[in-house]
Amino acid sequence: MIFIDSNIPMYVIGAPHPLKDVAGPMLERVLREQERLVTNAEVLQEILHRYTSIRRREAIPVAFELVLDIVDTVFPIELQDMEEARRILLDSEDLSARDSLHYAIMRRYEIGRIMSFDGDFDGLPGIERISS
Repeated sequence: MIFIDSNIPMYVIGAPHPLKDVAGPMLERVLREQERLVTNAEVLQEILHRYTSIRRREAIPVAFELVLDIVDTVFPIELQDMEEARRILLDSEDLSARDSLHYAIMRRYEIGRIMSFDGDFDGLPGIERISS
């Protein structure tokens, strides 16, 4: 099972960028391998936030459609996840609030791999980051 971070679909549908050239083939590979792909509701919120902040609202439906087409499950965010994210944040100076929430969800559902270009996931216990 692989957790899909928000930066993957955003690079896939985004403007030309070196990571766009990596994201598409990487995603195609795991789809061919029929890996179970999952994410959480916060990833969808990140897409809303990013494309609203850069005034590219027209990209929101495309990004949502991509995510919802490829993932098997979108995990909800519950109070216990927020409490775990708070504990993680208080024990780490390197993770953002969003990354802490993703990590909390990954721990709750025993997800050991994340597809992301965010190096902050490197070194987290029990997590392997897929970035190529």
